[in-house]
This record gives sequence, structure tokens and C-alpha cells, in this order.
Amino acid sequence: MSSTPIQPRTLTDLEASVISKLLSSGAASAPDLLAQVPYSQVVATWGVGSPSVDLTVRPGAVQASGSSDGIFASGAVTDHNGAPIGEVILWVENGWLSGIEYAWYTNERPHALPEPGQIE
Repeated sequence: MSSTPIQPRTLTDLEASVISKLLSSGAASAPDLLAQVPYSQVVATWGVGSPSVDLTVRPGAVQASGSSDGIFASGAVTDHNGAPIGEVILWVENGWLSGIEYAWYTNERPHALPEPGQIE
């Protein structure tokens, strides 16, 4: 998927909450990445109306040590009945938060990230 650059903006409360949920797994460098959240900005979307975004981390944050590039964390997304409807993936590049991807299994693309309570 190609990204569409946007004017950098701060994370929404929902984006920050989803990142926090994905980082709650206890992985070794998760605390370093969680500390980057207040410094993170959305810099691109993955298409018009897509909830998936590219991130950058502003100066002042500490680079996470020991994290490899690529998928750092992911979680299954279920509907309110517990049926699987997608997954959310947290991407990291060179120890920096780099993206939130929402892959859906339904016929219609979601317009927003799932609530953290829907992420397993």
C-alpha cells in the first residue's frame, strides 16, 4: 500500500490508545516505544479514508534499543460478539514507531481504528 503524505499532526487519543494496547504485551523494548508516543506524529495515511497511518517520532524521544525493524506487535480485532474482523499491526523502524496498520477481514474497509477493548 502506498502512503499519502499529510500535514504532520499529533496522534488522536484512539491512535495513542491502540499503540498502548499493542505495547502492553511486555516485550523488552515496549517501554521505550511507549515513551515515544507523546513525541509521535502522523505523517501519512494509507489512502483516503484509511485508518492505517505512517508515523514519525519528533526529537526529544529516546530510540528503542533491541527492537528489530518490521512488525513489533499485532493483535486480533474482534467484533462485539467475539468474531474476528481484522488485526492491528504496529510497525517499527530503526527503534522508532513507524506505522499503525489495520488489516480488515470484512467486505467494507473500516474508517477508524478499533477500540482497544476489541484488540486481543
